[in-house]
Amino acid sequence: MERSLRAARVATYVYFVLCGTLMGAWVVHIPAVEERVGIGHATLGGLLVLLGLGAFAGMRMAGPLTDRLGARVVVPAGGVLCGATLVLPCLARDPWTLAGALFVFGACNGCLDVSMNAHAVHVEKAYGRPVMSGFHATFSVGGVLASLVAASAESAGLDLVASMAATGAVGIAIALASARALLPADPAGADARAADEAEASPTGKRRDTGGRVWLLAVLALMVMLCEGAANDWSALHLKDVLGAPASTAAFAYGTFAAAMTIGRLVTDRLVARFGSPAILRHGSAMAAVGITLVALGPWMWAAFAGWALFGLGLSGCVPQLFSAAGHAAPAAAGANVSRVAGLGYVGMLAGPAVIGWLTHLVALNHAFVLLTLLCVTTAVAAGVLRTGPERTRRSEMARVGH
Repeated sequence: MERSLRAARVATYVYFVLCGTLMGAWVVHIPAVEERVGIGHATLGGLLVLLGLGAFAGMRMAGPLTDRLGARVVVPAGGVLCGATLVLPCLARDPWTLAGALFVFGACNGCLDVSMNAHAVHVEKAYGRPVMSGFHATFSVGGVLASLVAASAESAGLDLVASMAATGAVGIAIALASARALLPADPAGADARAADEAEASPTGKRRDTGGRVWLLAVLALMVMLCEGAANDWSALHLKDVLGAPASTAAFAYGTFAAAMTIGRLVTDRLVARFGSPAILRHGSAMAAVGITLVALGPWMWAAFAGWALFGLGLSGCVPQLFSAAGHAAPAAAGANVSRVAGLGYVGMLAGPAVIGWLTHLVALNHAFVLLTLLCVTTAVAAGVLRTGPERTRRSEMARVGH
């Protein structure tokens, strides 16, 4: 059992790296696609909404399917679809075809994202200690890999479509090869847990749990709105505001993703010691400082430092929100994670869109002040994680982990 659990954990790491790499491959090529299609920042911001809507649709379908069919079926299917559709935005020749490509790629990415997070919740429960942030760290590793590959391809003058098609093909192979190690579906166990939870909540606990999950979803919306803005505008910020060449600008997202990775590698230990609310509160406050430095700093070194602080601060926030949602009702982990991740991904794409629209009124860097306000709001609202069930679960995990 221990061997199969370790294998499932390693496979979960692989899928998080895969998802981060595929999404990162799109993110770092946004400037090239924007130029290829011939659109401006504002139009791109509007089109990016469709990526989020597609992700939301994919998540809402994948969550219940993961609960019903199991991660061993849904996670690799999401990986294959995501890899197959990665090249579509690069084939677009006008805003209409780009819109369709973004929606389809977003839906496939959403399917992979929510199913692998639901599986991660079950792995974390089996381990009995915080491990969710470690999984999200490997997602950020994928972003770093994508940034390095994109920068190398840009410098070498490689064809965009061929590069993205090759990346997608490798992703498909990895998704299929890692499927067998995932935890199998356990419908009987899920039904038993659901029955136990129903008996233990005769006075409406289920309603309270549902309300709390939606509160977590609102926080996820704000945090992932900030993360989405970094994903889609960091490279353009260095290129258009500070005048960096394209190969250098690609490392803005790489810096953000690397900081996210470092933060998530240590977050699980911090959660076990200080608890989820502290991670969310102090992390979002640090992110507020970082993005303010990006917005107001006129130097390239200040921009890189700001994106690093922004990534480090945000690094532990989303994993805690996803984990809390998944553990709120283990039998419905997929459905609850899909609610939080789905609304979060609305924010993930609403952020870039809002920033794009704000560029009609102010400079791109000044539009980032909105992200400062959202980070401060999240810090103030972090106490939502300090509820009875979550506090008890983290305490139990801390005892087991130490």
